[in-house]
Amino acid sequence: MMISKRVLSLNPYVPGEQPKDRPYIKINANENPYPPSKKVFAAIKKYLKKNKKSLARYPDPESHALKGAIAKMLNETRGFLSATEMSPQLEIKPEMIFCGNGSDEVLSFVYYAFFGSDHPLVAPEYTYSFYPVYASYYDIELKKIPLKEDFHLDTKTMLEFAQNNAVSGMIFANPNAPTSLALSTDEIRSMLLVYPKEKVFVVDEAYVDFSDETALTLLAEFRNLVIIRTFSKSFSFAGMRLGYAVANPNLIEALTRVKNSFNHFPVDCITQEAGIASCEDVGYYKETAMRIKNTRQVCVEKMRELGWFCFSSKTNFILAKKEGYAGKDLYEKIKSKGFLVRHFASPLVQDYVRITVGSEKEMAVFLELIKDF
Repeated sequence: MMISKRVLSLNPYVPGEQPKDRPYIKINANENPYPPSKKVFAAIKKYLKKNKKSLARYPDPESHALKGAIAKMLNETRGFLSATEMSPQLEIKPEMIFCGNGSDEVLSFVYYAFFGSDHPLVAPEYTYSFYPVYASYYDIELKKIPLKEDFHLDTKTMLEFAQNNAVSGMIFANPNAPTSLALSTDEIRSMLLVYPKEKVFVVDEAYVDFSDETALTLLAEFRNLVIIRTFSKSFSFAGMRLGYAVANPNLIEALTRVKNSFNHFPVDCITQEAGIASCEDVGYYKETAMRIKNTRQVCVEKMRELGWFCFSSKTNFILAKKEGYAGKDLYEKIKSKGFLVRHFASPLVQDYVRITVGSEKEMAVFLELIKDF
């Protein structure tokens, strides 16, 4: 057999569809409806003009300038774009940052660096669907803990398993996907206080810029904590691929060892320049994040008035259902009207659709079309 049994056993991740049969308004992949900052395009143009041989040269393998820009941005914003003056201040240093080609690559390196095949990895049953994909890829048993009836994480059961069994680690998204719900920083701290100190504890904060708190404030207290971030959502970088991890330098060094054993030039020179420019224009991204949050609130209120059930989202998407409709039927009916949303066949959420928050104009059209549902 030319193809290994290992490959045949994989269950690959299924991305949001991108059909070509007709024009659609895409609100199915949690992409940002607004473009990157104009300063990003200006920085790319300036860099290419100044460095005409840049594409013929290898980029900085450690992304030093980008790490510095990310650390500075996190400190200036107090960790996330929706932070207020009441949010705790941070002291993130460049050596606490690891950069990769999107948070999915960073997650892959995290799995390889910190989770082994000898013991199970603890995760919620319903969360980012790449987690079981990587568990299968690296031959790691995944201990899936069911959500509570209200769709929140069952942190008590997750911790009980980690305390009473040898585990490889723990991972979850906060806010979680596809539920859109979040744990408070105090809840995460309570978990870390009793979680095994010798095991890595990973919090994926892909959607944190649309939420109210960040676990970055806990890094100074817990050396086994790793925070994963992406530029795809709040920084409008889904098409460019840039993600990063924040952790104590010893854990970052482990990720770097994995990177240098796999692809020692992970972030290309253009993406590094674009990332730096983004970090230097956080005012623009604060504004777009607030626009998305405001649009989200309007949509949830209007949908509830129309008889929909919507969770109180802390993300850039809404998990919703309409009584009398199966989730698959909702998805098909919405698609027939020119909008793409996401439907999951998993039992717990099969009656729901996940709706990315688009622009004000897009969501106004969406709200109009569902009035007859």
